[in-house]
Amino acid sequence: SAIRLFHHTVDDMVAARQRDLDGQVDGAPQDILTLLIRARDPENGQGLTQQEIRANAITLMSAGQESTADAISWALYLLSRSPHCREQVCQEAASAFEGAPETIIEHLPVTRAVIDETLRLYPPLAAISRVAKGPDILAETKVKAGAMIVIAPYVLHRHRLWGDDADLFDPSRFLPGARATIDRYAYLPFGAGARGCIGSIFALQEATLAVAAITRDFELELADGHEVWPVHRITLRPRDGLPMRLRLRRATAAAAPLPRQSVPPVQAALS
Repeated sequence: SAIRLFHHTVDDMVAARQRDLDGQVDGAPQDILTLLIRARDPENGQGLTQQEIRANAITLMSAGQESTADAISWALYLLSRSPHCREQVCQEAASAFEGAPETIIEHLPVTRAVIDETLRLYPPLAAISRVAKGPDILAETKVKAGAMIVIAPYVLHRHRLWGDDADLFDPSRFLPGARATIDRYAYLPFGAGARGCIGSIFALQEATLAVAAITRDFELELADGHEVWPVHRITLRPRDGLPMRLRLRRATAAAAPLPRQSVPPVQAALS
């Protein structure tokens, strides 16, 4: 019943937008929904069906909005606990946003490292499941056809293969040069293989720009007495939200090297 309600709501949104476009209403938003409605196959000129538009809209809202919003929230929380790292992101953003818009993302390596490290500690998908198409052997364990295999990035990303400091917030792991030393299958915030997240590049750019812009202009501090604890609700999110105090930034001195900041241990999201 909940899914039907969701589908009906999205269908109503699509229908309302279609009426605006058919009636050439002034000010109709030129957003992703409009692009989906107007999309045409270059070979036969056919557009998307109602079901295809709905499916894409729901995917963008659920996978493309919630997971990225969670990543931005966790990054801002971690930066609030790491003043030196926060100042580096602030100064980097102030310089990057002075350049041409199309080159901003290229000048935010520290901010991108913060996002990558955030996704290591708090991956939006705490668990990824796959079903074996046929019998196989995985790490000397026999796997039957049809068996479900669950990979938990939250656990994998804090495994001892990351070292004794796996539970520490250390964006320097992902700075240029250091990232190349990370095993491809030790870091899976977006999954891997044919069913890896199709929007990973966009999500990373979006989160990097958002965190840079917010940190450039504001200082965020966790509200007094609020305990941060990750919970698994489809995505990994902070229990009871993240109430923060917001202040306009003031000019600061040059930042120190990236610090290492302790974060809640692996048991947090598994309780």
